[in-house]
Amino acid sequence: MPKARKKAFALRLDPALHDAVERLAAGELRSVNAEIEVLLREALKRRGIDVPKTAAPRRGRPPKDA
Repeated sequence: MPKARKKAFALRLDPALHDAVERLAAGELRSVNAEIEVLLREALKRRGIDVPKTAAPRRGRPPKDA
């Protein structure tokens, strides 16, 4: 099963906007990256676009075969 990978790209933000997102993220106990993802999903949902979350790859040891 292929691992789900996150798309990495450079994002340039106004410093004041980044500071506001950083404060919001801290209040929600999230990273800035995770907070931006949440904000983008909320904005898309308000516009009628529901983006399902990609299943996270399983972690830990693989199960033993019975």
